[in-house]
Amino acid sequence: MVTIVGSLCLIRNPGMAKEIPMGARGEAQETVEFRHTLTSHHPELPPVYSTPDMIRLMETAAFLAMHPYCESDEITVGTSIHVEHRAASGVGARIKAEAVLESFDGRFYTMRVSARDDVQEIGSGTVGRALVSVGKFVEKMKKGQRSHVKG
Repeated sequence: MVTIVGSLCLIRNPGMAKEIPMGARGEAQETVEFRHTLTSHHPELPPVYSTPDMIRLMETAAFLAMHPYCESDEITVGTSIHVEHRAASGVGARIKAEAVLESFDGRFYTMRVSARDDVQEIGSGTVGRALVSVGKFVEKMKKGQRSHVKG
């Protein structure tokens, strides 16, 4: 359910206790260390910030944007990633990722994400998230693991 109050758009997920305002935002920051570089994965690659680390930081920002609206054992989990990494950043660069709630289709939330270093935007795109109950999620995962075990 979407409710518009003045210029504020609130999204109500029937499973959530709190409404989430459209435009809810979160951010995460880190300084690039060797462990965040391509070189740490393979010595022939350049010492630049890796795409998986940029996406991890974007996902963290998206989680932080949604988390204040979760209650009890609720969390949001990533469901999709559509991101472009357009500029390189080296060791020592300060990276800031931001996520902004853009839409909700009744089940999945879409977050607009971006990452910047001290000089420029280095990546952008969208990530999808879904609300889950940790207890139900873990139980479902355990059932799935048991079905993969041969006896």
